[in-house]
Amino acid sequence: QIVRDAANRPHFTSHVYGVNPQDYFYPASAIKLAGALLALEKLNQLDIVGVDRHTPVRIDSASSGQTAVREDPTAPDGLPTIAHYIRKLFAVSDNDAYNRLYEFVGQQRMNEGLWEKGARDVRLTHRLAIARSPEENRHTNPLTFYRGDQSLYRQPMLVNPHTWRAPAPIPKGEGHIQDGALVAAPKDFAGSNYMSVEVLQDLLMAVFFPEELPAKRRFDLRPDDYRFLYRAMSMLPRECPHPQYDPEKYYDSYVKFFLFGDSKAPMPDSVRIFNKVGLAYGYVTDNAYIVDFERAVEFLLTAVVLVNENGIFNDGAYEYDEVGLPFLAELGRVIYE
Repeated sequence: QIVRDAANRPHFTSHVYGVNPQDYFYPASAIKLAGALLALEKLNQLDIVGVDRHTPVRIDSASSGQTAVREDPTAPDGLPTIAHYIRKLFAVSDNDAYNRLYEFVGQQRMNEGLWEKGARDVRLTHRLAIARSPEENRHTNPLTFYRGDQSLYRQPMLVNPHTWRAPAPIPKGEGHIQDGALVAAPKDFAGSNYMSVEVLQDLLMAVFFPEELPAKRRFDLRPDDYRFLYRAMSMLPRECPHPQYDPEKYYDSYVKFFLFGDSKAPMPDSVRIFNKVGLAYGYVTDNAYIVDFERAVEFLLTAVVLVNENGIFNDGAYEYDEVGLPFLAELGRVIYE
């Protein structure tokens, strides 16, 4: 809850329900916000003349499970950049875009960069939407930032010397699909990504209200980075200049679950939602800073709900449209009112 005083200073009151960092849920794409923040931070800390989020990057392959990228036909000039990956990551939750940021930051820094800021309930161990072994996920691609024929920064393949997984099994459900067959045992999420509800909302605070956090919990971002994030996080698919997304498939609420997730109608111009959602294994997550500029309403809201009535994981049979998205949309409306 955010209330501003006469001097426009925000005052925060937290309300929680059912929040327990030890109660595992699969965060899916909600972790992508961390990838964007850590990538921008790394660029600033490299502090190399000519290397920034708009610098073309060539991603190579040097180990099993790695794929190279030389061109990006969705980019304005056809070349991959960190900025373009971040825009796609937020506009339509592009998985490859996140994976390329993961490869730039490296698995070890993805975790330690958050732990150093006090975010302990975090475990980021794998790329998204592609099957890779734990060993392959510990290895991240070599890459080069360049301008024309000039190489500006070359990063070798990074290897995390640690193997991170939960200290004990995390069984969920009554069964799961593995290699196309039903296994009559819970799915173990011990090796899967994790990020608690508290950490998710802390990341929003770090973006929109960094002055409210101790210096050690802030990211090393510049004013222009914040402005870039504000634009990227609130951009609707139809507002994205590159690539131009099909509005029939990528409607306004495609990745805006609170308030509007149960409708494909255009969102009102007065409301902006700065967020990152997650949707996988029946877990539906939204992590948002919501602002209505006309009514002077603003709040931070983070929620996750599991919709898996049959208790089987990885079968693709989840009640997203029937239960999950309507629930988060209505939750957003209730809090908004």
